[in-house]
Amino acid sequence: MKRPDFEEIKSYDEFIKYYWYREELQEICKNLHLEYNVEKKELNQIIESYFKGILIPHQPKSKSKCATKDLALDTRILDCGFTFGPKFRDFFIQVTGDPKFKFTADMVATVKVVKETKDKSFTLGDLLDIKFGKKTYAKFDNSSCQWNKFLKDFCADKNNDRYKDKLKAASRFWKLLRNSDLPKVYSKEFIENNKDKI
Repeated sequence: MKRPDFEEIKSYDEFIKYYWYREELQEICKNLHLEYNVEKKELNQIIESYFKGILIPHQPKSKSKCATKDLALDTRILDCGFTFGPKFRDFFIQVTGDPKFKFTADMVATVKVVKETKDKSFTLGDLLDIKFGKKTYAKFDNSSCQWNKFLKDFCADKNNDRYKDKLKAASRFWKLLRNSDLPKVYSKEFIENNKDKI
């Protein structure tokens, strides 16, 4: 079954039968003049609202308000126009002394919730505590990582050792599954039933 174009879909229940990449969801939302500068999970929620007749218009992002030299651990996230860009990474590198400093998925989830709830008390220091596990605020929801899980399960299945290039084979099977209305999870049955199609 081929995935229909978005314009042909009449309900959210029909829409969620198919797999959509984040970029595709963003394009759909842009075309509908809806918010598109959010994570994949939120894009799905915006599209669900659209099918219910609730439109969530795009809100342009505000520009960063603080210069790097003005940042401190007690700087509030909402006051400095926080992003996960190089300016704030450089700040955390300077504070931690770790030149390989990286943001974590839980940090991303936390900042998202802080911005949504307009939590004016949350600081850069609090965010650093999230990274090091000293605080918990929001956890990353990895349910949107369906391709990654499919690939991991495909490669773990010894039956798939018959494929010379596992990544290429998994990608082809995933495309078939993605465009179907089946659940987007790995199964030996799906591979067996579709092995002649790749």
